This record gives sequence, structure tokens and C-alpha cells, in this order.
Amino acid sequence: WLVLGVATAAALTGTVVKYVWPGRNLKRTGVPNLSLFAGGVLGLVGFFLIPVVGLFVGFVLGLWLAERIRLGSFQRAWPPTKRAVKAVGLSMLIELAAGLTIGAVWVVGLLTI
Repeated sequence: WLVLGVATAAALTGTVVKYVWPGRNLKRTGVPNLSLFAGGVLGLVGFFLIPVVGLFVGFVLGLWLAERIRLGSFQRAWPPTKRAVKAVGLSMLIELAAGLTIGAVWVVGLLTI
């Protein structure tokens, strides 16, 4: 039960942190939710059109185009796009760390029983 409790706590903590920390950074830099939504939609389309890398390519392209429409030029749209991609990368790293922590807790639980 201790292993289950610690693993569940790690999973819940990772889930909360992966949304709060990058989201706070995006709000601070001024990237709107509509641009993130556009990136998500094109990422989903890209997932089916381009095998393996389509999700990433579509997300970046959709975000960049939405920021281009909002800001009026391609050069001004690139810095917010980079910040949003970094925030998504941070979210993925947090999720990976939580998963590795859960796996480590499970292995420790196996070895100590």
C-alpha cells in the first residue's frame, strides 16, 4: 500500500505541475490560448498527415501562423512561438520525470518486499 500511495502522489504531483508551471510561464509571456489551440488543431492534423514528426511540425506551424495573424509579421511571431514550444517541452520533461519516479518507486517496492 505504501508503494501505491507514493506512486499515486508522484502521479498527481506530476499531473498538476506539468500544467501549472508551463502555463504560468506562457501567461507571463503573453501567448494567448487561441494560438495554443490553433497549434493543437494543426498538430492533430499533422499527426495524421506526416508520420512520426507530424504532431510537432503541425503544432509549431499552427502556433506560428496564429501568432503571425495576431502580431502582423512573421518575424514578430517567431519569439512567442519559441516560448510556447519551450513551455511544451518543459511540460513533457515534467511528465517524463513523474513517470520515471513512479517506475523507480515500483522497482524499490519490488526489491524491498
